[in-house]
Formats: sequence, structure tokens, C-alpha cells
Amino acid sequence: MSGEPLDLSRRGILVGGAASVAIASVPGAEAATTAPSGRKPAQMKVALTVNGKPHTLELDTRTTLLDALREHLHLTGSKKGCDHGQCGACTVMVNGRRVVSCLTLAVMHDGDQVTTIEGLGTPEHLHPMQAAFVKHDGYQCGYCTPGQICSAVAVLDEIKAGIPSHVTADLTGPMQPTNIEMRERMSGNICRCGAYSNIAEAMAEVAGSRA
Repeated sequence: MSGEPLDLSRRGILVGGAASVAIASVPGAEAATTAPSGRKPAQMKVALTVNGKPHTLELDTRTTLLDALREHLHLTGSKKGCDHGQCGACTVMVNGRRVVSCLTLAVMHDGDQVTTIEGLGTPEHLHPMQAAFVKHDGYQCGYCTPGQICSAVAVLDEIKAGIPSHVTADLTGPMQPTNIEMRERMSGNICRCGAYSNIAEAMAEVAGSRA
């Protein structure tokens, strides 16, 4: 080490950081400091049936189901909100059950049936839940809406199948799509615009039509 004192001033730290960035941007600089592994990312073929159509993809094994849908199949209805499984914007249905697609790897769903918002309905023939969201103004900015609708459809199926939630009081009789039951099950889907009451009204209408 030289006998020169370290410059720990704000200016000195910023200058040193800028120099590090400049060195890293030089071609070959990274190779000089980091030993290359010489290995390519692992690839795997994955067969998915998405919205009724079969697809075979060759994916990096680290690819999430969300990225497979958005980046490889160009189904961009499912949104990447938090990318941490906390907002529900990327919710899709896998084999009829709702899944937060940013937290599951595509390779885990080889052979599975996936339904995204694009597979529920079309502008000409809306799914009943989509029509109810429009009628009750169950969205504002719309970013969370695909995940909200997919989750809402799956929630009513869960209740019909007798799958209990944290607030289910009677585990012996037939379950009812009560307001508290639906709100509890939808609690993982965040709407930053605050359209929760409208979403609940839309779900109640569809649940009533099924009865």
C-alpha cells in the first residue's frame, strides 16, 4: 500500500465509484476480474396447453411461468406488478386452480393446462366475470384487472368445490359465496385504485347467476 491517505470525502467516493463503472464497461474487463464458468444456462423443453392451444417451449430452467407467458408466448394480459407474489396482478389458472405466476417456474408445469385472461373471453364474447367487472366498474387504471378477474373466477370455483378459507365457519355444510368469504379469498389481489367494493359487487352478481 502507498503511504497516501485515503480520500473518504463525498467527492472522493463518487470519483472512485465512477472509475469502477468506467473500468467495468471496457470490453474484456469483466473477464479479467471474474473467472468464466464456461457453462451455458440449463435449457429444458416444456409442453404447456395455454388457453386450449398446445405449445412446446425450450426455456432456461429459471424462467418463471409469467415470463414464459409474456416473453415467449406474447400473452401480455397477465401483468408483472411486484414480481414478488405480493400483488396478484399476474394471477392465472393452472389446471383450474389460481396461481401467482411470477413465483412459479415454467418447468414445474410441464403438461399442465394454463388459462390466462386472454383465454376467458373475447371483446365480442365476454366471460360473465369480465362483463360483470365492466357493469360494476370493477377497475380503474386496469393494471390489476386481469389478475383480479382470473382470481375471481377461481374463487367462485373454490367455493363451489367446498374448499374452505380462513373465514369459513361451517366445514360440514355447503359453502356460500358470502361477501366476507369472497373478500377473504380475494385479499391477495391488490387494487391500488381501491375498487374493492365494485369488484365484490361484480363477483356477487356472477355468484348469484350461478345459484
